Amino acid sequence: MTIPLLLGTYTRATSQGLYMIDFDQQSTTLANLQLIDDIGSPTYVTTGYAGKVIFTIVNEGDQGGVGTLVKQADGSYQRQNTLLEDGPAPCYVAFDQERELLYEANYHTGALSIYQTTADGQLTLTDRIQHAGSSVHQNQDGPHAHYFDLDVAGKFALSCDLGTDEVGTYRISETGKAEEISTLSVKPGTGPRHLTFHPNGEYVYIFGELSSEILVGTYDQASGEIELIQTLSTLPGDFNGESSGAAIRISNDGQFLYASNRGHDSIVVYHIQEDFTLKVIQWAETHGQNPRDFNFTPDEQFIICGHQHTDTLSLFQRDLSSGKLSLLSTDTIAPEVVCVTPL
Repeated sequence: MTIPLLLGTYTRATSQGLYMIDFDQQSTTLANLQLIDDIGSPTYVTTGYAGKVIFTIVNEGDQGGVGTLVKQADGSYQRQNTLLEDGPAPCYVAFDQERELLYEANYHTGALSIYQTTADGQLTLTDRIQHAGSSVHQNQDGPHAHYFDLDVAGKFALSCDLGTDEVGTYRISETGKAEEISTLSVKPGTGPRHLTFHPNGEYVYIFGELSSEILVGTYDQASGEIELIQTLSTLPGDFNGESSGAAIRISNDGQFLYASNRGHDSIVVYHIQEDFTLKVIQWAETHGQNPRDFNFTPDEQFIICGHQHTDTLSLFQRDLSSGKLSLLSTDTIAPEVVCVTPL
């Protein structure tokens, strides 16, 4: 079985745009790297409409925004729509299948945006929420929205703001309007980057980029409120170097949590305990620099990790019972990868 993977990249040095690569599950090899579109720095991508539409970040000169690529009859993808504005591009996009909305977070402006979408790749801005504030770290001189995505039930959307040390919960209307209903303020200097939910929808795991910590919280699915119950480091106790948090993923069985460290250059593996707190079981070296993103294959038997600074992909096999990772390869060339998304 061959699994196509989308690779979002920066186009600052060696990359030319948005790529696809095939993972052959039988031979456990990554091959056939191909450029889909010469989009400028498509740093985060997601899909919708059963894989028929790719939603991507777009950078063009002094402008940034979002764009769509639509699947053609021959299986290729063609750029359909691009919405650009003056200023830096956003950093995160997520698709709401039920409401057919696209959620966007912009680190540089500190704003969240919502777009109405169509199956033929059209985008219409429906709402924009501007964050305000700052915190104690040098990278927290203003709001830096880094994540905007749905909870498990699809009832509310949550945002992470690295600059203000806040996680916000929003009620989303069918017409794409957002109303903030709850705000969690975390320890100053945490820098919440991304979060993920336990499959039961009742627990949330927040990754602090600046503090390299996972914050575990209960999540009230009726009110959208979060109450923290645990904070723990993603780094070994004897590590004294510089490192920052990046990607966070949870297995569908709700047993294991994975997070990547840039600097320590590792994926930390946690077992999720009966009380939904975390216990470290492994630090897996990624054998590349700056593992900004990684993802499971659809069956979760493998993890593919991209390295922004060494232009490589690492492939791990995942033990479904223990959760631990075994390194299979480190030599697949792929330029400036910062997002890995199964197609």
